[in-house]
Amino acid sequence: MAGPAPGGRHAVSAAPDTGTGRQARTAAPGAGAHPTTGAPGGPSTSGGAGAPGGGSGRRGIAARVPALLAHQGFRRYWYGQTISMFGDQISSIALPLVAVLTLRAGAAQMGVLAALVWLPSLVFGVHAGVLADRLGHRRAMMIAADLGRALLLASIPAAYALGGLTMAQLYAVALGTGAFGVLFTVCQPTLFVALVPDGSYLQGNSLIYGSRALSYTGGPSAGGLLVELLGAPFAVAADALSFLGSAFFLGRIRAAEPPPAATGRGGLTAGARFIHRSPVVRWSLLAVAIVNFFNFVFFALFVLYATRYLHVRPGLLGLVLGAGALGGILGALVTGRLSARLGAGRLYTVSCLVFTAPLALVPLAGGPQLVVLGLLFAAEFISGFGVMALDISISSIFAAVIPDQLRARVTGAFQAVNYGTRPLGALAGGLLGTAIGLRPTLWIAAIGGMAGFVVLLFSPLPRFRLPPPHSPSRTDPCG
Repeated sequence: MAGPAPGGRHAVSAAPDTGTGRQARTAAPGAGAHPTTGAPGGPSTSGGAGAPGGGSGRRGIAARVPALLAHQGFRRYWYGQTISMFGDQISSIALPLVAVLTLRAGAAQMGVLAALVWLPSLVFGVHAGVLADRLGHRRAMMIAADLGRALLLASIPAAYALGGLTMAQLYAVALGTGAFGVLFTVCQPTLFVALVPDGSYLQGNSLIYGSRALSYTGGPSAGGLLVELLGAPFAVAADALSFLGSAFFLGRIRAAEPPPAATGRGGLTAGARFIHRSPVVRWSLLAVAIVNFFNFVFFALFVLYATRYLHVRPGLLGLVLGAGALGGILGALVTGRLSARLGAGRLYTVSCLVFTAPLALVPLAGGPQLVVLGLLFAAEFISGFGVMALDISISSIFAAVIPDQLRARVTGAFQAVNYGTRPLGALAGGLLGTAIGLRPTLWIAAIGGMAGFVVLLFSPLPRFRLPPPHSPSRTDPCG
């Protein structure tokens, strides 16, 4: 979530984290009634054909509302995530602009800033997964992580108002929000499973990622405008408030989580062992590690390149990112149908290419401002569609193959590699940008990211299909 761009369009999760972007075959007992007609928490049966007030009209509206939103627990979870993701997208443009416009950071400093957000995934991801599975109380940990990130982000406008904001503080905030983000993310899949029936993973992920796509539309645009109206440091405060909103709704959820995992030897490596045994998870990790490494080479320099070399103003940059997110909304709307037709694994494979290939339009951009903006719009729209289809499909696949008792540890081990490549990519981007220039580095990043798609062609992912609802098997269908 928070940071220079976590959860942004340039950050593909492809990990069992709900979500982000940032689960089990059966819903956890006691997690609330499934959202079926007539069930507790399901669509109301009042106001029928003979009810006063035109019940048929209400039924017509209810038919258009996704069934999961009738489930109070999931609805509150979705509210909190939606608020937080909008705040993240404001921060995704505001925080780098604090460094670029307020503190005059260079390419190497931007690389370090982007790297520090993801460094905790590399050094803390496995241990955070073990902590979450062993202690339980994952929802409480998520609330604590939200409050910690809100406090850290609020320190930026406070320090600026007092005249003491420095790059060192931005580095500390990036590192701290990254650490809290790791803890939040490893806990998230278990709560998602407790709130979503096993036949509704695609719908649940489509709703979460649909909100994420909408946040791409409004968040960066609002962030760019807030930067121009208030200044970058004060625009970051919006993300701090969003974490408070997320914590509030998490606090109102009641769901039966799986019991803590048993203690014993090998707990620290259990997630890694599962990844090694599961071809689906193992090949997915290899592909997204490649994609994310080059993607963060790209991301570390994108804001700097767009503002200083393409001369795109912050407000216009926010509009470009927001308009490009329309592709993400389209992706969230059609992923379920594409998955049913192509298979979730084949859709995921193709999406790795659709996400990465359009990035080549950014270093290609040049000439009149309208041409530059048109190419940036196209890159964002197509890439936004690809990353949305990618994240929804792989999150649903992982929901079907990872056991409850290993969920946080698999997430932690997966993130240690997947997210661990991000600081390495960001640092490489900063160093390459300084050594050979921004535009050549962006070309390397765009071409290198497509290798993730090539890797998947040799994997079982193109043949993977989600098991039918309520399947008793918890084994890897391709394993």
